[in-house]
Amino acid sequence: MDQLPYDLDQIRRDAVLEAIQEVCVRRGWSLLAAHVRSRDVHTVVEAEVPPERVMHEFKTYASRRLNRMRLEEPDRKRWARHGSTRWLWGPQHVSAAIQYVVGEQGDAMSVFESHELQSRVGHGQSLSYVRGSESAHSSRRAETGSILVARLAGR
Repeated sequence: MDQLPYDLDQIRRDAVLEAIQEVCVRRGWSLLAAHVRSRDVHTVVEAEVPPERVMHEFKTYASRRLNRMRLEEPDRKRWARHGSTRWLWGPQHVSAAIQYVVGEQGDAMSVFESHELQSRVGHGQSLSYVRGSESAHSSRRAETGSILVARLAGR
């Protein structure tokens, strides 16, 4: 490891959350929930693209925003290389994943929960779950969505 592990303080967590919200607006994705922590980022997103693309876009936008803040060198490694996915096919699975992202990560840090949640998960839409530092997702493509956890570098 050529750099120290990366931790997000409150200023950086807020910037990452804003970047995630920005990419969702620009791409037409619905952010259902997000929790940016010191060492990882958890999100529930409704999008008609593979979850790996969602994760890539989040990391890209967040890194760009952090670079603009000039709090560290722009070549700073922030993100672990991989993520993993788990498909959520029923509203109960989506609700459980959102509860996990918003309420089961320890003390709340930079948290977002959509007010559109009830209408979105009540219509049987398929979502996927992206988590951690391993890549393992179903070859079936979700009709609408993903949930993401991106680990920071050095974890």
